Amino acid sequence: MKTRRGWRANKKEPENRYKLGLLRAMTAAARLSRDRRAWIAAGAVLLVAVVAGVWVHLAGQQDGPPDTRARQYKEFDACLLTGDKGIAEGTDAASAWQGMQRASLETRARINYVPVTGAQSVANTRPFLNSLMQRHCGVLIAVGTPQARVARAAAAEHPEVRFVLVDGASSAGGGTAENVTAAEPGTSLPGTVADAITRAVDASGQ
Repeated sequence: MKTRRGWRANKKEPENRYKLGLLRAMTAAARLSRDRRAWIAAGAVLLVAVVAGVWVHLAGQQDGPPDTRARQYKEFDACLLTGDKGIAEGTDAASAWQGMQRASLETRARINYVPVTGAQSVANTRPFLNSLMQRHCGVLIAVGTPQARVARAAAAEHPEVRFVLVDGASSAGGGTAENVTAAEPGTSLPGTVADAITRAVDASGQ
């Protein structure tokens, strides 16, 4: 009986060893899997920390004092209404734009321009001028016959705005209002425009 029980015990021992080895292997695999996940998680955390550090560094640079070289503009806008060619080189609008740029450097007034696209007519020009008026332009330079006509009509409704009319002003009809300046095309146009903007900025107290 002892021999039989010993045989049965010996018979089960390899099976038990096999099960024990399998359990150990499964435990090691599980531990390895957890370790891999831990390494992956640690790597992800490290990557996030590096990215966050770079962002904070860049943000810290941007949060510093403003660049003294950055141009600070006044709350004053000078607007240019042109034909469909805009401020293309060789046009009267380009000369007017040069004067506006000169005045902007001297007075720090903001400048912008809007070309009239489509039909170059009074009816089609009027909405473009109205869009500029909504920007509260302190000076409006109108270049072109329909642009000058529409601007002259708007001058009576906006006495606080200085209007400079280039080309077609003489045929626009009506008298010249105090806030309207007729400017002749040519080499003197940039200076005329720049002077008009400078005087308007000075008068505004900006």
